[in-house]
Amino acid sequence: MAASGTVEHATELGPSKSQWKWTFLSSMANYIDAGSIVAGASGLSLWQTFFHMSNSFVGILAAFSSNAISAGVGALIGGRICDLFGRKRIYSWDLLVYAFGILWIIFAMNAWMLVVGYVIVGLAVGADVPASWTIIAEIAPSKSRGKMSGMAQALWNTGPIVCLLLAFAFSHLGVLGTRLVFAHLFILAMVTWFMRRGMVESARWKSAVEQKDKKVHSGSGASARKQENAAQSAPSSAGFQAFLRKPHFGAIVFCIGMYGIWNLNAGTNGFFFPYILRTVGAESQSTSVLMQCLGFFLGLLSTLFIFMPFSDRVNRRLFFGISALMQVVAMVLFAVFPLTMGVALAYLLLGNICGGFGQQAFFQLWSAELFPTRLRSTAQGIAFAVVRIGLGIWSFFVPILTATGFHKLAWILTGFLFISGLIGVIWTPKTKGKSLEEIEAERINRPFTVSTVSESPNYPQS
Repeated sequence: MAASGTVEHATELGPSKSQWKWTFLSSMANYIDAGSIVAGASGLSLWQTFFHMSNSFVGILAAFSSNAISAGVGALIGGRICDLFGRKRIYSWDLLVYAFGILWIIFAMNAWMLVVGYVIVGLAVGADVPASWTIIAEIAPSKSRGKMSGMAQALWNTGPIVCLLLAFAFSHLGVLGTRLVFAHLFILAMVTWFMRRGMVESARWKSAVEQKDKKVHSGSGASARKQENAAQSAPSSAGFQAFLRKPHFGAIVFCIGMYGIWNLNAGTNGFFFPYILRTVGAESQSTSVLMQCLGFFLGLLSTLFIFMPFSDRVNRRLFFGISALMQVVAMVLFAVFPLTMGVALAYLLLGNICGGFGQQAFFQLWSAELFPTRLRSTAQGIAFAVVRIGLGIWSFFVPILTATGFHKLAWILTGFLFISGLIGVIWTPKTKGKSLEEIEAERINRPFTVSTVSESPNYPQS
């Protein structure tokens, strides 16, 4: 496998029902991640009034929520655990931790309980994301990896839609309505955890571990010790220090730069868009919530009908470039024109449709493809941590920038989108249709051979 340049793979037929089932269960991490972000955002003003929180405290709550810092820390820890001890180790516990955190939020009687809940939820969902994205990539057929990773992005949009509609339906209940929105996330987390119990360990990860063990235990005496030292220092299993040298350093910088800069814009819109519409656009609470819901719905349609069918078939540089350019144009509308309902709708249509096959979808795909099996989750954890923690720091300044002039903020966000798009277009990886092992072999200049072996009947692999 990764250690020898060989690859275990099955047929190049389309994904099986089992592969789609495991992909769906893995993708639920995106539903509960985005759902918890939006559930927290939609009830932010209600929590503030109910617990008499200051604006500074609200900013701290947002920064340490699942939208930002705590999720980043969780991803950093969870990603490394996945590579050291297996993907299933995270699945066995993280959703139980998530549910525990949700209970703190549901039954919060004061502000500090709310903070505890937000932090626990963020840590748990952060740990789940690299595990889930890694599993999806490792079970997908080579020519369907983009399609299957799109399932996670579809559920990332579905979670906010459901949470926003529930928040709108329960708006007359005040804080109780917000508690009910989080209650639905608790129920889904427990159901998903129960269904995931039938999932087995990634065959690719098990094979990579076996290859390392064979190297360590082959030979004897000084030769065995030499091989053991070599295995431990190999880039595929060296740990965090592997990202300080080629080829992993360039790949991790690319992923963080392309996605992280874009996420400063996405995070601003995701958490503060209703606030911006109410304070700058003078729209009602219900109108702003429904418009945000429309944006996620458009992103869902884009993922289902553009990214999933075409990401494995077309020129990815051109595909990504169209999305990036149109997102820049959409944000320019906010920067140039007054914030009216017409401008907001035009932004939602253009920005969210093009965003559905843009940076986030490709970040999930490329961050899995560009790293070997023993580093895949670690890489995604590092990138996700830097991106979310960066967003947390940035979140402190968004209300201040909005108060000094929304158009100034819009130009800054336009710049973020332009830089992110430029990074993605210039350094688009040539990975379409290739197996994960073939990509790894090319990146480290290793001879690549293919050997066909029997695959696990319980966990189909490509």
